[in-house]
This record gives sequence, structure tokens and C-alpha cells, in this order.
Amino acid sequence: MSKFKIMLLALLAILTIGVLAACGSDSEESDDNEEANASETDTEAEETEDTASEEENADASEELEGNVVIDGSGTVYPLMARLAEEYMVNEQPNVSVEVSRAGTSAGFEKFLVEDGTDFNDASRSIKDEEQAKADELGIEVMEIKTALDGLTIVVNPENDWATELTAEQITDIFVGNVTNWSEINSDWPDEKIQAYGPNENHGTYEFFYEDILEEQDLVGDINLQQEYSTLVTLVADDVNGIGFFGFGYYDNNQDQVQAVGIDFGDGAVTPSLETIGEEGPYADYTRPVFTYLNVNNAQEKPEVYDYAVYVGETINDFAGETGFAPIPDEEQQAQLEEIQAIQ
Repeated sequence: MSKFKIMLLALLAILTIGVLAACGSDSEESDDNEEANASETDTEAEETEDTASEEENADASEELEGNVVIDGSGTVYPLMARLAEEYMVNEQPNVSVEVSRAGTSAGFEKFLVEDGTDFNDASRSIKDEEQAKADELGIEVMEIKTALDGLTIVVNPENDWATELTAEQITDIFVGNVTNWSEINSDWPDEKIQAYGPNENHGTYEFFYEDILEEQDLVGDINLQQEYSTLVTLVADDVNGIGFFGFGYYDNNQDQVQAVGIDFGDGAVTPSLETIGEEGPYADYTRPVFTYLNVNNAQEKPEVYDYAVYVGETINDFAGETGFAPIPDEEQQAQLEEIQAIQ
């Protein structure tokens, strides 16, 4: 064989080896790319599954079931009932929030027992003996201020003489210093005054007795009732009637009773959402109202904690529409943070 043929064959062999090597390299790169793509696909699938799992867990944690039991103040009842309705409809439809109105003192009796209520609404602060009872039972109690209420004096709509009274005249009527309208003003009817009010189960009675009457006894023919709706009806049916309860009950029954303007020394002031307030012109008849939370229950039952947070977040949103002046925003925020710190 000639040298030329030998060189030609050698050249062809070298070219063949190069082509095969290049094909092998392309194949390895393709395999590597396929493996990398498969690995990326697997990773993306795992991340998608993890995200879906996290979303499912989040949804599950937001869906609560159970019962929240509330009793206590008839004055606070409209506000708490409104909050409960909104919560059950728009927040947690599988949680039942039961709101009753036995009265502040009667409510504390249901709250301060083993397996007692979760919240007690109150139109006064907790008493020392009630707090002592809580301590004895190992119940941690949290006070939540819900709103500001203006104690309102009401008369019959046909009463066109006693539309304004001084604070001293109100006291005289309810402690029995005067019994006829004409004793207050000789131009007024010589008719017996009939006084009405909530009974001793209610914080409103205690506020009136302790703060307005300065612990002078309510004497004479005073008709005390458990239900505020009954008081509205009694005054509405008695032209000589005069009664007292929270502003909300007047505000929702203005077609049946009229509010008396109270002169505290600078002219008569009629209660309204604008005048009620701890610094307002109706301050002497203004009081904070509360709900008290059983912290133990909130730590053990997610639905109780969740509702407590909801109350802290929304009380000012619903105060006005239920006849209360809202608390200051900074006070609401501080309370909310205290509630959130429970868990």
C-alpha cells in the first residue's frame, strides 16, 4: 500500500474519532440538561405542594368552631349583641356567640364560678370582693373598656314642663325630698311624681346610687325593674313618670320617651354622642362601660380568644350605632395589644 493511502486512512480515522467524541459530548450534555430540568421540575412541584399545604393549614387555623358565652349588663347588651351578630355572619360562622343580659351584678355571679361564662359585660368596674372571688378561684380577669355611656333621665313625651332640670333637682326627686311637680316649680302640675329605674342587679342602678345620688338611698314609691324595655314602656304610659337608664335605650326609643336636659351649673345639656364624654359637657353623667374576659378560657379556647381580639379591634366601629360614644383610639389600640398578648 502506498504512503498516500496510508495517510488518507489515518486522517479518516482521526475525523471519525472526533465526530464520535463530539456526539458523545452532546449526548452527555443533553442527559445532564434533562436531569437538571427534571430536578428543577421536581423542586418546583415540591414547592407548590408545600405552598398549598401551608395555605390549607392557614385556612384550617382560621376556621373555628365552638361557643362563646356572654352575660351581664343590660346597658352593654346592644353593643355586644351587635358585635356578636357581625362576628358570626362575617368572621366565624361556625362559632356561636351567645349574649344574655342578667345585669352586671347577676352576670358577675355567673362569671365568677368554675366553668363560668367567658365574658361579663358590666356598666361599672369590678368590685373588690368580686376580684377577690376571681383570685380565690384562680380566674385571671381582664377588663376591656368598650365605650362611654351617658346616663339619661327620661320623661313622658307629653311632659312639657320638666324638660330641663338641675342636677340637684334630679337628686331631690329620687331621694324623696320632693314628691309633686309643683314642689319644684309652683307653675308645674300639682301631681305626684312617679320615679322609675333599673333594679339592683344592674350597674346602672349602682352608678346612679353611688355617683349621682352620692350614696343617698332611693326612697319613696320608686318602681325598679329588671328589663329596660319595661322601663321605657312604663314612662311612655305615665305622663308623670320619670326614669333613668343608659343613653342607648333612650336613643332607640325616642318615639316613646324624651330626654331631660341637665343643668350642671352652666345651662342645661341634653345627652348626645357629641356631649357624652369624660371631658365633655355631660361628663358628670358619663361613665365607661366594660366587658370582662376570663383569660383562662381565652388561653384554652381559640374561639374565645379570637372573639376577644375581634372586640378589641372593632368596638369603636359599632359604638355610635348602638348609642355609645367611642373610647379614644390610642386607648383602643393599647387594649388590643394587651388582648393579643394573651397567646
